[in-house]
Amino acid sequence: MADLRTPNLPASARRVATGKLRYGWTTGTCSAAAAKAAALLLRDGDPPAEVVVPLPKGDRRPTFGVERCERDGDAAVAVVVKDAGDDPDVTHGAHLTARVALTETPGIVLRGGEGVGTVTRPGLGLEVGGPAINKGPRAQITAAVSEVFDLDEVGVEVMISVPGGEKMGRRTSNPRLGILGGISILGTTGIVRPFSTAAWRASVGQAIDVMDAQGAKTVVLTTGGRTEKAARKLLPELPEVCFVEVGDFTGYALKRAAKLEFERCVFVGMAGKLAKLAAGIMMTHWTRSKVDPLFLAEVTREAGGDAALAAEVAASNTGRHAWELWEGAGLHAASDLLCAKVADNLGAYIDGALVVDCAIVDFEGARLAGASPGARGRLAVEALA
Repeated sequence: MADLRTPNLPASARRVATGKLRYGWTTGTCSAAAAKAAALLLRDGDPPAEVVVPLPKGDRRPTFGVERCERDGDAAVAVVVKDAGDDPDVTHGAHLTARVALTETPGIVLRGGEGVGTVTRPGLGLEVGGPAINKGPRAQITAAVSEVFDLDEVGVEVMISVPGGEKMGRRTSNPRLGILGGISILGTTGIVRPFSTAAWRASVGQAIDVMDAQGAKTVVLTTGGRTEKAARKLLPELPEVCFVEVGDFTGYALKRAAKLEFERCVFVGMAGKLAKLAAGIMMTHWTRSKVDPLFLAEVTREAGGDAALAAEVAASNTGRHAWELWEGAGLHAASDLLCAKVADNLGAYIDGALVVDCAIVDFEGARLAGASPGARGRLAVEALA
């Protein structure tokens, strides 16, 4: 059994980037800024050119330019354009729009308009049928509006919309989570940290929570789009919600699934990630871990490869290179053995709380190249043909 270890996350996941990378603002912060701008127009009669809003944590109060602010009958509408900084965010440039109207009942009511997703499944901590505006942004919007109106005395309705949000939402994990028709209004700190893998980690946990709320007992972890597509074909009996692109957070996903008492995990990947997992590395981010060709050479020998092939593998550049050497030599047993080692390590990492299987597919995701013993007979191999 390998020595199991989980390297620390890259620094970008744990702190705000410095130097040339710019941080940005969440959809929640931008929505709060738009809501405050519209509220100020209702109160003062003049559209503000900029607004200052509180963040969920700390004393910082950033200033936002207001793209547009105008009356809409008895209501007011304001727009703040999201700047995601140097983070590769699909919502960068989105026009977060708030329509604010006064009501007779004191307090605040939040609604979702065009481009804000609707929650259709439990497990997200939001009302099914309601807008995908998370708890943090709800509090942030409320705090921003309360700086304009005393909500104990005045009633306010805020509708958040995002033109083009439906198209943006299709490029996120929202459809898988049952959030349909747009993006989510998100943010726990109000700040987008550049290239942060922490967001991915959080989304993995959220996806597993949704599976649990749906009563799923099997979680299928994949490393990317091609492996997920292959996994769905290999396990066609499972609903879409059971599949999650785990990226580099295999160990975290397993712990989450074990805590929620899932029964089975199937890991579907390609040679590079599997080579790390087979060696006992549970967090496979490229900056934190490397493929060990000497380990793969030992796998080669265990699988029956000769000394010459083992030497070639020991000198290989990548996990893919080593796998291609196995394939070229017809040593398919090495792929099966690699999967068996991954399954053993993942099972040991959670102390046997789940039954773990593993499968490896080729780099087009078009062929099953190997599987752990427990996976054989359970996979619809012909579906990849």
